[in-house]
Amino acid sequence: MSRHDALIVGGGPAGLSAARALREAGVRDVVVLERETEAGGVPRHCHHPGFGFEQFHWPYSGPAYARRLRRDVNDMELRIGASVVALRPNGELDVVTDNGLETMTGKVVLLATGIRETPRAARLISGDRPPWGVLTTGALQQLLHLVDLRPCRRPIIVGSEWVSFSALLTLRRAGIKPVAMIEEEDRITAPRPGDLIARLLFGVPVLTRTRLLGILGRETVEAVEIERNGRRERLAGDAVVLTGRFVPEAALLRASHLAMDPGSGGPVIDQHWRCSDPTYFAAGNLLRPVETSGVVGLEGEAAGRSMAAALAGRLESPLRRIPVQASPPLRYVTPQVISVPGDPPNNLLFRARVDRPARGMLRLLRNGEEVWQRKIVALPERRIRLPGKSVSLDGIESVEVRLDPM
Repeated sequence: MSRHDALIVGGGPAGLSAARALREAGVRDVVVLERETEAGGVPRHCHHPGFGFEQFHWPYSGPAYARRLRRDVNDMELRIGASVVALRPNGELDVVTDNGLETMTGKVVLLATGIRETPRAARLISGDRPPWGVLTTGALQQLLHLVDLRPCRRPIIVGSEWVSFSALLTLRRAGIKPVAMIEEEDRITAPRPGDLIARLLFGVPVLTRTRLLGILGRETVEAVEIERNGRRERLAGDAVVLTGRFVPEAALLRASHLAMDPGSGGPVIDQHWRCSDPTYFAAGNLLRPVETSGVVGLEGEAAGRSMAAALAGRLESPLRRIPVQASPPLRYVTPQVISVPGDPPNNLLFRARVDRPARGMLRLLRNGEEVWQRKIVALPERRIRLPGKSVSLDGIESVEVRLDPM
C-alpha cells in the first residue's frame, strides 16, 4: 500500500486544476490518477475555440487548453492508464494499472471523474441496430481528431444543448454538413441565437417539436423516423449524433459508502466540496451535468484549496450539516448541505436545474426568510445559479431554494 497526502481521481480540467492549486498551497505529495492514455479530459478532442475562458481569460481551443492544464502540473506525479475500481472509507482506493491491482491511500482524495452523454440504449430509441453510424458527440470528436477518421457525410444531430452546437462546429471543421438538428421541445435548449447561427451561417435546419422515433438501416444508418408536429416523417442520413443529456460518471460512487444525490446523480457535497466522508472531496461535472470546462477548472481550483486547508488543519470537522432544500420543479441544488462550523459560502454559487420547463420567481431562503430573488425562465438543461454569499452561517437552521410560478 502506498500513502500520499492527496490523490486525485480524474485528469480532466477539474482534477488538473485541483493539482495545481494544491501545489501552489505547498502540497507536493499529490498523485493524479487518469484512466485514459493522456490527461486533459474531453477538451483534448474538441478543436473549436472557447475553452477555459472563465479560468484563464483566453479562448483556447480544446487541445490547447488541455496542454495548458498539463503544462501547469508537469512536475507532479501523473499516472495514466490507472483505473480506480473501489472507494473505501478514509481515503483508501483500489487501483488497477499495468502492474495489476494496488491499494493507495490519500489523506485527502478528490473525485473528478466528469460526465458522459446518454447513449442510445438509455434513450430507448427503437428501430434497426446498425453496427455503424450511431454516435455520441464524444465518440464523433474522438474519431475525427484522435483517430483521423470521417465517420459520416450526412449526419442528423439529435439535441440542441451547448454540446449539440459543439458537434455542429466539429462537423463543419471536418467539411461535413449535417442534414438537420432536431429538438423535442418548442425551442432549443442552448440560448438563442444558436438556432439562427445553425440555419443562417451553416445552412443546417433546426427542427423543434421534433421527436426521434427510430433508426433505420441494417449495416449503417440510412434514415431516421421522426414525429414532427404530430406527423411521422422519414429523414435520410448516414449517421445519428446523439448529443447531451449528460449524466455524472458516478459508477464508482454507486458502489461506495459515499452519499449520493438522486436529483443530480452525483455525490452530496458541502460548501467546501467535501463528501459525506470528509476525507473525500468532489468537483467538476461529476457533481451535476453540466458546466463548461472553464467553470469546472475553477471548481477544481476551489476544491484543491479546500483540500490544502484540510491537510493544514484549517478546515474544521462539521458538527452539523444543514440540508439545502429544493422543491419542484427544481430537480436538485448543489451543494446539498452547508456544514457548520465552517467558512461562509462567500465565493460559492448554488447551482440548480429544473425537471421541466418553468418560469417564475427564483427564491433563496435562510431560516425561512428570503435573502435573494430573481425572475427566470428555465429549461431542463439550462443552468441556474444563485449567490451563496447571501447565506450567513450565524444561527443558521435551514436553507431552501424555490421557484414559485408567477
